[in-house]
Amino acid sequence: MQILIYILKRILQTIPLLIIVSLISFFIIRLSPVDPLAELKLNPSVSKETLQRETERLGLDKPIIVQYGKWAKSFVKGDLGITSNGEQVSAKLKERIPNTLLLTVIVIFLTWIVGVPLGILAAVKWKTPFDRILTVLTSIGMAIPSFFFAVLLLIFAVKTGWFPVGGLTSSNFLEMSFSQKVMDITRHLILPVTVLFTISLAGLQRQMRANLLDVLDSDYVKFARAKGLSEFKVVFKHALRNAINPMITLLGFEFAGLLSGAALTEYVFQYPGLGRLILEAVLRSDINLVMASLMMGAIMLVAGNLIADILLIITDPRIREAGGRQA
Repeated sequence: MQILIYILKRILQTIPLLIIVSLISFFIIRLSPVDPLAELKLNPSVSKETLQRETERLGLDKPIIVQYGKWAKSFVKGDLGITSNGEQVSAKLKERIPNTLLLTVIVIFLTWIVGVPLGILAAVKWKTPFDRILTVLTSIGMAIPSFFFAVLLLIFAVKTGWFPVGGLTSSNFLEMSFSQKVMDITRHLILPVTVLFTISLAGLQRQMRANLLDVLDSDYVKFARAKGLSEFKVVFKHALRNAINPMITLLGFEFAGLLSGAALTEYVFQYPGLGRLILEAVLRSDINLVMASLMMGAIMLVAGNLIADILLIITDPRIREAGGRQA
């Protein structure tokens, strides 16, 4: 019960963070001299009544602080307005957020099941040829910009024709059987996942290696070796438990990093995700879409950090006891 109260308190602590993010985002966007409804006014399919409703909803004829209040009230109520194309913002978000979550979850899963074991092997085989080769490869992976790597893979796909060059599904997706649909989505995901996986893997593997090397040099590990324990027990029973905790903390930041890094990757591959939606909305000065997308991104970041906190409480008894006392 105490742990549940602690988790609830962590959730409540995220509310001020989201308010600060919304304030900064709103005022930066609204300080621009561009009319937030300029693109909407140029759309002939949007009626004058719709424009008037949007003007009143956003309070564009009132002071900027009042405008923020009106926007925040509408956001909490779920009234996100319409895009410059006349579509509902909520509908666009419902369409794009699952795609970004799919991409992000796959990348994080693959990164962890490959990066953590590689980091452990590199630490155990420290200063061996295996460790040196892995260090060179991860350094290259960290040095390659995601946008540049995405363009290279896009050119490769165009030249070979082995992979789809854009989107998440093929044009005849609805006519496919279930297994064909799964294969089609998988083929479309290979290139963007490869880009994000390569960049994320390099950093995660290096971090895991550094953490484990630091723990292996500690006094209690030396004492365990002096007692005659096997190297397997020393590494996996004693050292790894303490080395993995900082990695769990990084999970929330990795989630946020993938979200921001995915924006350019999604744009290159024309992947229908949240990152690409934000970029396109910024280019069109679509205030409703930009603000809603930024807030959804912030909520996803907060959710990632919250998941990391919960995992830490589950895996580390010391944090669990501290959490219980704080609650």
